[in-house]
Amino acid sequence: MQHFPLDQAFTLIEPGPVTLVTTHDGQRDNVMTITWTMVLDFAARFALSTGPWNYSWQALTTTKECVLAIPPAEMLDTVVGIGLCSGKDTDKFQKFDLSRHKADKVRAPLLRGCLANIECRVVEVIEQYGIVILEGVAAHVDPHREKRSMLHAVGDGTFVTDGTRLDRRVMMRPKLPPSVC
Repeated sequence: MQHFPLDQAFTLIEPGPVTLVTTHDGQRDNVMTITWTMVLDFAARFALSTGPWNYSWQALTTTKECVLAIPPAEMLDTVVGIGLCSGKDTDKFQKFDLSRHKADKVRAPLLRGCLANIECRVVEVIEQYGIVILEGVAAHVDPHREKRSMLHAVGDGTFVTDGTRLDRRVMMRPKLPPSVC
């Protein structure tokens, strides 16, 4: 083992997939790229990390809703481009030719072309850490998409994609106690 720069340690455990987060501030839609997301539990609770420096922060904390869209790996350049400009002065839907679809339960739009979209309500904001806790209220997937590889940000400007899916569902099912077998 060799020493590694502590300020780069986050690149060793960067969470999974890159998401596009859509919002609607009461006037217009916006979309941002977020690489720091996580699943909180099996009840469709999620967290993302952002803050007041991000144009979407105001919409998230005011409307208390958004959509987490999971882009496929082939959208990498679009995902990076979205993250490099601000909705304050850019209509990202127009600039990146994004197709949106009306959500069922929130005003933020779903993004066509993504692997999945999760409509969410903001249930808590931990401002000190820029953490937004979300509760999923509806989910949508594209069952016809053949390529389903997600993007994962390493955190230093590089990305990885999902590889071969390894199935251990049978092994992980709860075992019955010997007396029941």
